[in-house]
Amino acid sequence: MSNDRNNAGDGDAEPAAPTPEVRAQDETEPSGGAPPDSGLTFIGRDSALARTVGRPLLHFLHIETSTGILLLLATVAALIWVNSPVGDSYTEFWHIPIEISVSDFVVFDEDLHGFVNDALMALFFFVVGLEIKRELVTGRLRRFRDALLPAVAALGGMVVPALIYVGFNLGGDNLNGWGVPMATDIAFAVGVVSLVGKWVPGWLRLFLLTLAIVDDIGAILVIAVFYSSDISLGWLGLAALLCVLIAILTRIRVWQWPLYMLIGIFVWWATLNSGVHATIAGVAVGLLTPAKPLQRDSDARSMARWLQEKSTISVTDIRRANFGIAESRSVAERLEVALHPYVSYLIVPVFALANAGVALSGDSLRGAASSSVTIGVALGLLVGKTVGVAGFTLLATRLGLSSLPAGVTRLHVVGVSIVAGVGFTVALFVTALAFDEGVAGDEAKIGVLAASLVAAVLGLVVLRTAGRRLVSAFAAPGSA
Repeated sequence: MSNDRNNAGDGDAEPAAPTPEVRAQDETEPSGGAPPDSGLTFIGRDSALARTVGRPLLHFLHIETSTGILLLLATVAALIWVNSPVGDSYTEFWHIPIEISVSDFVVFDEDLHGFVNDALMALFFFVVGLEIKRELVTGRLRRFRDALLPAVAALGGMVVPALIYVGFNLGGDNLNGWGVPMATDIAFAVGVVSLVGKWVPGWLRLFLLTLAIVDDIGAILVIAVFYSSDISLGWLGLAALLCVLIAILTRIRVWQWPLYMLIGIFVWWATLNSGVHATIAGVAVGLLTPAKPLQRDSDARSMARWLQEKSTISVTDIRRANFGIAESRSVAERLEVALHPYVSYLIVPVFALANAGVALSGDSLRGAASSSVTIGVALGLLVGKTVGVAGFTLLATRLGLSSLPAGVTRLHVVGVSIVAGVGFTVALFVTALAFDEGVAGDEAKIGVLAASLVAAVLGLVVLRTAGRRLVSAFAAPGSA
């Protein structure tokens, strides 16, 4: 770890928002009275913290915000398609058979819908694994005290929604849908928060992002343990051995990415045949990817200075310097930056198009309104996420386990807890695993879509209100 990181203020912890006194003296409020966002100011600094954590995080947030818009468009397109006069073609299209074979050996034999959910989504979960690895090694999950509050909040946001769903479906045939309301959609949630802009402290955005990442970890465990069936120990053992091979290669510093890609494909194939859902292979390979750079930050800067001070520069010198500087970024970071746009702008919208389609007729909506599946999913996301995230967060602060930064109020916490109820990508993914195509699956989708819409609008209103109250408190006489 470089000295720059050690001098950055105890790692990558977010600086506390300024007190009203400091804000009144040093900052000018932007037009509209919104409080300036001080939570992410370290990103602009020339420090190891900004380069290794801040700027990748800003890039990540920008992509997630854009993905939220594409997800919304894909969802609307799916709903229009299903409910149009050519609605039957929706099901027919996604059930087109797809077979991938090598000579006479069949590698993959499913329909287009299965290809999206089992193959393309493995890449989505691979990027999720890379994000988790980055957070564990260099991000906010690296230190226990920074990870504690969002981890506790995520735990509450998973347990309470699941219990609410179980309460409505205990003893019924659809109890296995309890995992549906547990997930938070990062893209939609970050997109909602971005609409509030300067009204939300930067710490709260990072809190939501970290919470969603911990939430993803929980969802991955749930999928692996509870939504896998007919486990083949032979295939699972082969997948495990291939993962060990990846770990050995990273240990001896073999960095040829085509080799890892080939082994990763075999891990996915073995997992697909093992009975464990194939997307777990993506997570496993992502977590095994090295998240520490070969070159230290100081080595990269020394290489740049060496190149600058040379009187004559050859092509070999430039290549050598370029290699040295490039190696100051970890393999995980480079893969995440390279793959994230394709996953976010292509795979996730295609997944939404393939899974969000549900027929909305008078009969189906009336049936959903009285369905324990729809009610359990909707209340799990709306009430369960709010009570679980906000309740566990405030309980942790009351017990002295952690504290809220200056400028973050309880109403902020409630607002971001409501936004956490926007469950989409992973919620629909678990819906596809929990229910066969039929009435229960459609009812779960309606619950996810309805709850996500209400959570987005309500969360937006609450966060905006919290921001206005904060501005009023700062502007009140005697606050400066």
